[in-house]
Amino acid sequence: MNELVTISPIDARVIVRRPHASAADAQRLARTAREAQRAWARRALEERVRILGAAIDVVVQRGETFARDITRQMGRPISQSPGELKGFAERGRHMLAIAPEALQAIGVPEKPGFERAIEREPVGTVLTIAPWNYPLLTAVNSIVPALAAGNAVILKHSEQTPLCAEELVGAFSAAGLPPGLFQFIHASHETIEGLIRSPEIDHVAFTGSVRGGAAVEHAAAGRFIGRGLELGGNDPAYVRADADLAHAVESLVDGAFFNAGQSCCGIQRIYVDRPIYKEFVDRAVALTEQYRLGNPLDPQTSLGPVVRARAADEVRRIVAASVAAGARNLVDLRRFPEAREGTPYLAPSLLTEVSHAMPVMNEECFGPVVGVMPVDSDEQALALMNDSRYGLTAALFTRDVQAARRLGRELQTGTVFMNRCDYLDPALAWTGVKNTGHGISLSILGYQALTRAKSYHFRLP
Repeated sequence: MNELVTISPIDARVIVRRPHASAADAQRLARTAREAQRAWARRALEERVRILGAAIDVVVQRGETFARDITRQMGRPISQSPGELKGFAERGRHMLAIAPEALQAIGVPEKPGFERAIEREPVGTVLTIAPWNYPLLTAVNSIVPALAAGNAVILKHSEQTPLCAEELVGAFSAAGLPPGLFQFIHASHETIEGLIRSPEIDHVAFTGSVRGGAAVEHAAAGRFIGRGLELGGNDPAYVRADADLAHAVESLVDGAFFNAGQSCCGIQRIYVDRPIYKEFVDRAVALTEQYRLGNPLDPQTSLGPVVRARAADEVRRIVAASVAAGARNLVDLRRFPEAREGTPYLAPSLLTEVSHAMPVMNEECFGPVVGVMPVDSDEQALALMNDSRYGLTAALFTRDVQAARRLGRELQTGTVFMNRCDYLDPALAWTGVKNTGHGISLSILGYQALTRAKSYHFRLP
């Protein structure tokens, strides 16, 4: 198929059609990026930061357009889409603020008769492959720091959210970014794999599925280029008996069902100390049943469709298989008449009497589904939280900071939260373990993957 076709999950209408770039088109685009990058890298960091700050301002100014198009393309409620603009600006501006520190030369001890230093220089051209679930937030993690460090960027967005790629490039261009430095491409998987094999690409920043990450690894094999692979998760939370229960319920229900559960760091597994288990479940069910499922363009909607009918069918499969194995769905489905078979509209599911033999507890379920289990000790909770192929985030709800630190050291995950979940702090490294992938974005460490070290060793005359 030589055409990109985007179907809105709202009403199954085709809302975008674009021709796919050919392999030759992709190579021309990459060469253009290479030429633009050389001149950009020679500009002072202060100038690069100024232009990129202006670009972030333009994105924010065009926020209404971005928000509406995000909702139309992937179905998030319009009441929630503006939050992605806020997060985009927060992450982008933080990465610009720390750029001087992150990119400064690394000093080494003085040695008589010698001048020595380690400097960081751009890798060249970065290919960012971004998903549809958070089309701005996932893209900004690499786009802004890559450009700030002196690289060029080619953005390949999901075919569900192509307008986000076009609008981002347009906003950066309007802010004065030089032509060719930041470009988008709409292309088939085969063309993108060919582009990764091209010598014109120096780093790939990929966010998506494990299967997609494996395809990037395969395409890049033997090229010895950097790869940042953020591949999702099945993230757990543990509510200890000493937790603020009301806060835990509110945070975890939101962490499970925000964006219809379509978040790589969303909460899918909750373990609760047995003495408070029943009260936690009762409160969580009551809060879940307050969600309003419907057309995401309605400002009153708090739960929109998942991205496509096929994705909804997969979520239904996971729920049905778990129920068939003994789980109970405590949500009254009669409260969600909009949920219909064969459509992307799903009622939220809160499953109890679950076990790790069920798919809800061991597969990544990209939908509004969460499983809740009682536990009898920190040790049992820790063992269950670590019993996963994934390791992106884990959340602990407790008033005991020392206990959180102790458990955090044993958790096999990239980020440990206490009394919050489903959030990225741009000052901290965003990373994961196991099938969540490898690499780091955000924070000062995020710049390291987008630059290479060069040593200077001068014998003075």
